[in-house]
Amino acid sequence: MSGPLAGYRVVDHGEFITAPYAAMLLGDLGAEVVKVERPGGDRFRHFEHGSYGPQFQAFNRNKKSLVLDLERDDERATLHDLLRTADVYIHNFRPGVAERLGAGADAAHAINPRLVYCAISGFGPDGPYAQRPAYDTVGQALSGFLSMFVDPSSPRIVGPATADSVSGLYAANGILAALLERGRTGRGRCVHVPMVAAMAHFSIEQYHRYFATGEVPGPSDRGRVAQSFALRCADGGLIAIHLSSPPKFWTGLLAAIERPDLASDPRFAGRMDRVRHHEALAAALRPVFATRNRDEWTHRLAAADVPHAPILGLDEALDDPQMRHLAMDRRLHHPVEGAVRTLRTPVFLDGGRDDAAMTAPPALDEHGEAIRADLARRLRRGEGPA
Repeated sequence: MSGPLAGYRVVDHGEFITAPYAAMLLGDLGAEVVKVERPGGDRFRHFEHGSYGPQFQAFNRNKKSLVLDLERDDERATLHDLLRTADVYIHNFRPGVAERLGAGADAAHAINPRLVYCAISGFGPDGPYAQRPAYDTVGQALSGFLSMFVDPSSPRIVGPATADSVSGLYAANGILAALLERGRTGRGRCVHVPMVAAMAHFSIEQYHRYFATGEVPGPSDRGRVAQSFALRCADGGLIAIHLSSPPKFWTGLLAAIERPDLASDPRFAGRMDRVRHHEALAAALRPVFATRNRDEWTHRLAAADVPHAPILGLDEALDDPQMRHLAMDRRLHHPVEGAVRTLRTPVFLDGGRDDAAMTAPPALDEHGEAIRADLARRLRRGEGPA
């Protein structure tokens, strides 16, 4: 692939989401990504629909697959050879597992001092919870993030996996910083991202509000403070409005809904009044939006420059005119597994996205023979990382 990370080799030794997602982000920027899999493969391969399921596809495009049985000494030697030629190594094992596999940070840096070593864990490398199993819901819950989405009166988990992806984003950010520093020092770094820490930092605005006011945010606080509303229209369609703080959005809303009388209601006179009486304002808006279809409301709100959008399902979003303009929908083809539909990277470089060479997620050990031959060639020539 081309791209700003072309020439860099990333070894993805992860399963499920966090490490594979971080590695895929680097692959989207042009890095060569070698996915090391156990015999039988990443367990996300088999999560649904055989060994090439949608969950696996989501986090493993632009990669090459190599199966290694690290219970065997010769296969551990192959992993070490791979690390000698790599710029980045990423895994999401529990603390201590990489060391047992001969791929701990000290061992990896002894093999390749230029290596950027990235470990993603649930709770960090040490501490009272370090050896506990952790998945997305655990990271959301312990960090405080989930408390802002769960209704205490009717508790249930809603929404997609967030902690997994957020941890992967932070990991990719740390890796890029370490690579940049390596350009000055010539030495790699050890990057560690605990999922619970990533999710706490991801909630930094809410934490700062708690620090300043002592008020603990709940599920309704974001909508209240941001002056956001989800409203049902006459045709059953849902629409979202976000007024934020500029007064022009409030006056624009009143013009769009033809309700100037709400401006004289003392409960809604100023922004903080509207924050304090958020539920009352929502109750006033609901019958208004129930009088017109969603398309008409989007035209009216756009004309009044009010921040809004239809609440679209995933079966609708990519057909929206703006989303079509952004060309997020990509179709890839794997020679054995067939068609793969995916999303383009949202990162524009110089006005475009250099993803013409994007490849479909690999079949299990699809590139094993070629990678082993390439390793032998590189090591004969004494080639190392970029």
